[in-house]
Amino acid sequence: MAGTLYICATPIGNLEDITLRTLRILKEVDLIAAEDTRHSIKLLNHFEIKTPMTSYHEFNKYDKAKILVEKMLSGSNIALITDAGTPAISDPGEELVRQCLEAGVPVTSLPGPSAFVTALTISGRKTRRFCFEAFLPYDKKEREEVLWELKQETRTILLYEAPHKLKKTLADLYGVLGDRPVSIVKELTKKHETNFQTTLGGAIAYYEEQEPRGEYVLVIEGADRTTLHEEEVRPFLEMTIPEHVNYYVSQGMDKKTAMKQAAKDRGVSKRDIYQALLE
Repeated sequence: MAGTLYICATPIGNLEDITLRTLRILKEVDLIAAEDTRHSIKLLNHFEIKTPMTSYHEFNKYDKAKILVEKMLSGSNIALITDAGTPAISDPGEELVRQCLEAGVPVTSLPGPSAFVTALTISGRKTRRFCFEAFLPYDKKEREEVLWELKQETRTILLYEAPHKLKKTLADLYGVLGDRPVSIVKELTKKHETNFQTTLGGAIAYYEEQEPRGEYVLVIEGADRTTLHEEEVRPFLEMTIPEHVNYYVSQGMDKKTAMKQAAKDRGVSKRDIYQALLE
């Protein structure tokens, strides 16, 4: 029978956050696949775990996953851990999970710490609906596209950022999203945990005076639906009603649908649109 892949969440700061189940599994499996074995050995030594480790990271994730899958097909049980938090979330572990499922290897996840969820819970922002973007893309064009998508996002937005890139990211966000409220969280679960309540503009000013240190989670308020609608329809309000209706007709709508959409844009009844067209 095939072995199992165990997705094991590890602490994001405070070592006491590891679960009893995770400790047991890390001791029982045949092998631990770690993002950085030099980093993870400190965790294993702290809990006196002697299980062998192998590296599994962004630069070997495809080929190494094939090797690990073969081991599990031969009956080995493997635990996957990342440097901190839950593996496979914005992490090369997603490739190993995919290959396991394709090969018929059982996969199970041991829940535990996750930086963006932890940050969200203390942010004071709306938590019912949120989107997680991890790190913004490095490529300039792709980064710009994502930022403009986020401008339309009405859910709470969560981003990760490294200290040496925080100032640029804040400036880019401010340039597209405007001066949104933001919770800037760092050093989660550690002694110097910080939850900075500010705006994107306020954060830019603050970090001009204070050098960013630590790993950051940005929890940004989503766009206001009313404001978004106003921005979308403003160009139409500069048109006459016939121009507005003809715009939608030129896009392929039939006239009845075009009138209905124009009425919705302008916040009036379809009868008002019909009357204006008659006049």
